[in-house]
Amino acid sequence: MKPVTYKLKAACFIAVLTAPLLFSSALSAEELQPSWAGGRTFVVGFAQDTMSNDWRASQVNAVKEALAKYPYIRFVYTDAKGSTAQQVLDIENLVEQGIDLLITSPRDGKSMTPVISSVYKKRIPVMLLTRQIESDDFTIFLGADDHKIGAQVAERIAERLHKKGRVVMVTGVPTATTAIKRTEGFFEALKAYPEIKVVAKRNGNYLRGNAIMAMDELLNEGVMFDAIYAQSDSMAVGIRLALKKNGINPKSIPIVGIDYISEAREAIRSGEQDATFIYPTCGPEAEEYILKILKGEQTPKYVDIPSQMITIENVEQLAPIF
Repeated sequence: MKPVTYKLKAACFIAVLTAPLLFSSALSAEELQPSWAGGRTFVVGFAQDTMSNDWRASQVNAVKEALAKYPYIRFVYTDAKGSTAQQVLDIENLVEQGIDLLITSPRDGKSMTPVISSVYKKRIPVMLLTRQIESDDFTIFLGADDHKIGAQVAERIAERLHKKGRVVMVTGVPTATTAIKRTEGFFEALKAYPEIKVVAKRNGNYLRGNAIMAMDELLNEGVMFDAIYAQSDSMAVGIRLALKKNGINPKSIPIVGIDYISEAREAIRSGEQDATFIYPTCGPEAEEYILKILKGEQTPKYVDIPSQMITIENVEQLAPIF
């Protein structure tokens, strides 16, 4: 990995220096600049899909905070604003700037495989967080098992509907592997419950506003349903707003989401959401493996981050991810 010189060349490129201005006197010289770093500064770049999604923004901030304690690591990130083409350009710009490690959560796992593969083949380590690509050309993937979570959502809804009923599904970004696997896992598990039918599936792009519009459309079309599967808690917030706007009490319909954000906790407490599943941002976990990679140490190819269902039974025992 080579030394880098930073030049900000595009308005879309946002640099965040994580080296703090003041350090505790308790830190030793070795901790401030470890011998393995050789006196140099490493640049870690995160090409994010969008910062307008609170979960995605929290993911970037979690990595930023995790790396802030290391003065020899400089952290930068880009915001593709929900555009696959822009995310590809952002990755290319980061590489041109001379990053030592690329982190990304690809909006489109298929379309972005070539550019991510090219980075990996340039011997620049690649860390994928929560979303995958269609090749093995990456250094490490960290994330929860989306297929398993989707199946667990199906089991929870089947339990709440007593194995019979109509379900509306509001999906995330359709090209993202998270949404693809959460859908596949759900439908696979539903095969065990032939009397549960998905009567409508609409795209909400993991965004509140899109989920509001999707739910408004379904209600205006007169779609009848007994439960709602929202592939993110941000969308579940939008769904509840749409239901209330149309005179429907969210407490009357089991709504199951994913992520476990603060709003989901409050909704579960009040009975307006039935359940959710913890979906860690992977920031703290990324810290450990970023250091290993920069040191030149071996890492596993896949790191499974555990998830857990949250209901009224345990909502007080476990804190939201943000």
